[in-house]
Amino acid sequence: MVMGIINTTPDSFFANSRKTQVEEAVATAMHMQKAGAAMVDIGGQSTRPGADWVGAAEETDRVVPVIAAIASACPNLLISVDTFHAAVAEAAVQAGAHIVNDVSGGHLDAEMLPTVGRLQVPYICMHMKGTPGSMNQLAEYDNLLTDILDYFIERLAACQAAGINDVIIDPGFGFAKTTAHNFQLLRQMEVLHSLQRPLLMGISRKRTIYQTLGTTSAEALNGTTVLNTIGLQKGAHILRVHDVQEAVETVKLVTAMQQA
Repeated sequence: MVMGIINTTPDSFFANSRKTQVEEAVATAMHMQKAGAAMVDIGGQSTRPGADWVGAAEETDRVVPVIAAIASACPNLLISVDTFHAAVAEAAVQAGAHIVNDVSGGHLDAEMLPTVGRLQVPYICMHMKGTPGSMNQLAEYDNLLTDILDYFIERLAACQAAGINDVIIDPGFGFAKTTAHNFQLLRQMEVLHSLQRPLLMGISRKRTIYQTLGTTSAEALNGTTVLNTIGLQKGAHILRVHDVQEAVETVKLVTAMQQA
């Protein structure tokens, strides 16, 4: 499945993903659905390194009108809200969101897991250390894949205890991970299938790609397609991307190869 990224923020790292006007966001969602996206991820808080944090109230004001409008215009499109605030998650689900996507795995708001359990919606649990502001200083591991597995084993138990039935795991490319870590994670990503949960991969246009190639995020589409192809071969179930059509074509081609 392909998840399209729509940011209601003025400072997300890829400028073309910024859709701060409701009408613009709805048009983007409709275009993504037509291109083959099964879901869209709506975020009102940039989680790039060093981004300014906004409070839950401002984040709610950014995402709720967009979610409500997309839910009305695209009733068959799944909507995920990208937030680490429980209050934002609740308001978003009430406005029409179907999934909560939390980069902190419940660590930045103690009410997140109980809230999602009460709402009975699927939860995307990502691996990160610290906060988006501090994560780059915490990119150290005894063993990268073992540490990530241990994290998810503990988080999955916490989710179950909170009454969350459906958990998607996201290993968090670029979050508290160096470029070398990201490539190691991609190379060994199939290890995460031992958790028996759907696996989301979000590496679209990230620093690992454009720094390795000596380009910019605006020039990172080809590199994104290459790494998404590898990720699909490693068993990724969901691609979170800025460029839906290219990701959908990647899925079709890899699927055709695997079924040949």
